[in-house]
Amino acid sequence: MTEDFGGRDGERDARGGAWPFADMIEATRLTGLGRLEEATALIQRSLGGQKAAPPQEPAGPDAAAGGSEASRGGATESGARMREVMGQVVRGLAPVLKGLGNPLRSPAPPTDRKRPAGGAFVALSHTETAGTREYKLFIPSHPDRRAPLIVMLHGCTQNPDDFAAGTGMNALAERAGVYVAYPAQSRQAHAQRCWNWYEPRDQARGSGEPAIIAGLTRAVMAEHPIDPARVYIAGLSAGGAAALTIARAYPDLFAAVGVHSGLAAGCARDLGSALMAMQVGAPGLAATTPFGAPAPATRVPTIIFHGEDDGTVSVRNADQVLAQAGLAGLTARSETIEGRGHPFTRTRYRDAAGRVVVEDWRVRGAGHAWSGGRPEGSYTDREGPDASRAMLDFFAEHRLGPAGRP
Repeated sequence: MTEDFGGRDGERDARGGAWPFADMIEATRLTGLGRLEEATALIQRSLGGQKAAPPQEPAGPDAAAGGSEASRGGATESGARMREVMGQVVRGLAPVLKGLGNPLRSPAPPTDRKRPAGGAFVALSHTETAGTREYKLFIPSHPDRRAPLIVMLHGCTQNPDDFAAGTGMNALAERAGVYVAYPAQSRQAHAQRCWNWYEPRDQARGSGEPAIIAGLTRAVMAEHPIDPARVYIAGLSAGGAAALTIARAYPDLFAAVGVHSGLAAGCARDLGSALMAMQVGAPGLAATTPFGAPAPATRVPTIIFHGEDDGTVSVRNADQVLAQAGLAGLTARSETIEGRGHPFTRTRYRDAAGRVVVEDWRVRGAGHAWSGGRPEGSYTDREGPDASRAMLDFFAEHRLGPAGRP
C-alpha cells in the first residue's frame, strides 16, 4: 500500500460521509496497542456498511436512535464504496488482525525442547544506543576456528526458544559447526513481539532495530571465533521483513539473507500500509532506498520461502522480495517436486559465473508457517521442504569479500 493510505487520515469525502478508510486507520492503531478484538470488531462493522463508534465509549441517545437520515445514508454509501474499492482485500484484514496474536499451535513447554547433544544454548543481552534486546546464542560443541554465524529473527508472538525449536536450526548448526543468534523482540517495543519492519526509524542503518541487531551481531563476532565473511541473517514473517531490511542496510556485515513468509524492504511506512501490504503486497513499490548502506548497488544474495496458501502475508510479497533481490543479468531455472509432502517449485537464479545468487521456493498447500518445521514450535509445517536445511546450504555458498559478493 502506498503512503496515500495514511495521508488521508482524518479527511472526509466530498459527500459528507466519513472517509471510507477511517475505520481501517483506527483499526491499525488498536492493533498496535494489542487490542486485537476491538480492531477486528471495528473492521467487521465497517464491512457491514455501518459507521463504527469509537471503541470503549458509551453510546449516547443519538447513537441508540441511529442518527440522522443523511448520516445513515452517507455511512451506507461509504460502506458500499469501500466494499467496491477494497473488496477481498478488506475482508482479509479481520482474520489477519486476529491471526497476529494466535499461533497455529501452542509451542511446547521449554522443558520439552531438546537441545542438540553437545551444543550450548545460552541467554544473553546486548545494549546499543538505539536500545537493548535479550537474545539466545547457540554455541556448537565443535565450531570451526573461523565459524559461520546465522542471526535468526522470529515472527510475531514468538520468542527465541520457540523459534529455535520450530525451525530445528540448532540441530543442523551443531552438525555443521555454526553459531546461531536469536534476538528477542520485547513487549515494550511491540505488544505482539513483532519486529517493527514498517516503522521508518527501524528501516535505516544506524537507527532503531537495524542498529541493535547489527550491534548484537558484532558483539557475538567479537566474543567467538566467527568468520566475518560468513555472517548471515534470516527470519519468519515480521522477522523475515526485518531481516531483509537489515541485510540491505548492512550489506558489508551480512553475506546473504533468508526471507520466509516475509515482505519486501521498505514496502510500508506505518502500521496501516503494513497491514495492506500483508494482504495485497505493495503494488506501487519502486526501487528501494539504500537504507543508509554504503554500497546501495550491491546485490545481497537472497533465498525466499513462501507458502502459496498463506492467508496472513500474501504470496505476492514473495514476488516483490524476488524483484528486490535484483534479477537483471541472471539466468533462471525452475524445477517442481511432488510426492514428498507439499509439492513445491524451486527456482534458482545464476550469475554469469554460474553461482546461484537468488533462490525462490514456492510451496503449494502451505500457509503462514516455517516450511519443514518441527511441531515443538509455533507457526511450523512439517509437510513442506526443509527451509532450515535449504537456507544453510544456500548460505554456505556465499561469503563477503572481493571474490564472494556477487
